[in-house]
Amino acid sequence: MHKLLRAAAVSLAASAFALSVSSNISSAAEPIKIAHVYGKTGPFEAYAKQSHVGLMMGLEYATGGTMEIDGRKIEVIEKDSQLKPDIGRAMLAEAYGDDEVDLAIGPVSSGVALAMLSIAEEYEKLLIVEPAVADSITGANFNRYIFRTSRNSSQDAIANAVALGQDGASIATLAQDYAFGRDGVAAFRNAIEKTNAKLVFEEYAPTDTKDFTASAQRIFEALKGQEGRKFLFVIWAGGGNPLAKINAMNPERHGIEIATGGNILAALKAYKAMPDMEGATYYYYEIPQNPVNDWLVKEHEARYSSPPDFFTAGGMAAGIAAVEAIRKAGSTDTEELITAMEGMEFEGPKGLMKFRAEDHQALQSMYHFKIRVDPEVEWGIPELVRELKIEDMDIPVQNQ
Repeated sequence: MHKLLRAAAVSLAASAFALSVSSNISSAAEPIKIAHVYGKTGPFEAYAKQSHVGLMMGLEYATGGTMEIDGRKIEVIEKDSQLKPDIGRAMLAEAYGDDEVDLAIGPVSSGVALAMLSIAEEYEKLLIVEPAVADSITGANFNRYIFRTSRNSSQDAIANAVALGQDGASIATLAQDYAFGRDGVAAFRNAIEKTNAKLVFEEYAPTDTKDFTASAQRIFEALKGQEGRKFLFVIWAGGGNPLAKINAMNPERHGIEIATGGNILAALKAYKAMPDMEGATYYYYEIPQNPVNDWLVKEHEARYSSPPDFFTAGGMAAGIAAVEAIRKAGSTDTEELITAMEGMEFEGPKGLMKFRAEDHQALQSMYHFKIRVDPEVEWGIPELVRELKIEDMDIPVQNQ
């Protein structure tokens, strides 16, 4: 009888062990689900396409081409925000709730991003913000489930203040009248106060503005009587970029120089008419010198017959960050990912990036450039003047 009981016990233990092994294998085989919620349609469509291509290449690069982490396949689920805040919220909620994704990446628009932040908090799931820029995302509207690989308005502003903040310079700004533009100007205003230049005028225009005549006239009037160098600094995203239109109004007759940050290659075509224009950029494919960017440039040119663009680099950084975080955490559990990511350093196409623990903003290099014109190249080339490294920029923590 005792032998029978022992045999039964051994049999039960073996069955339990087999069930446990089977369960672990099943768990290990579950895919890692990542949602990409971005504006596939709308005026930022070009940005969105680059961001998605970059994301997929980042996942590929970070996993050595396997698209697996610790034996688990990566599954990317695409959601179109249509650049509408309410749809962005709904798509993110659908991804977390119905699709049961482990984390999400996106969106393109700062306005959509601000609407999505509370959804990440409600579902207690990570949102890696890329490429939306507004300071308030990791500032006043921040919550602990938000990490951002894209640069923020302050990084743009401080880098451009270094480029334009020359002794005695007077600067006016032109920006879009929504979160990206207003946060960008606010950050630039703060950054310029730390230089010997002065900001004398701010102009805001609707995102769909086509005629910039009235805005330009107000700006010219504010600047033309100023002493020293005079700059019009433009902060603009998407279609209807005003650079070429304002440049055609002959601002140089008032001694006014146009300045702006970097942009996608299509937008850089307008820069060709402004040789020696200075500013600061997040990325231009010829500037960073590192193995990640070398791979990105080579593979992108081979696959798409063009170099990687502004937002391709950002998408790649987000993909690499997600893989590195999951590897470091050894899990897709949200709390373990947060612990792993706070202070995490990783190498992206721009080189070293680091998630600051206080606000989860990725600290990264920016690039002071001067436009060089080459007849063989169809756009103005942002030639490096100086790399502004993490330690060169005092990026404020704004979520206190």
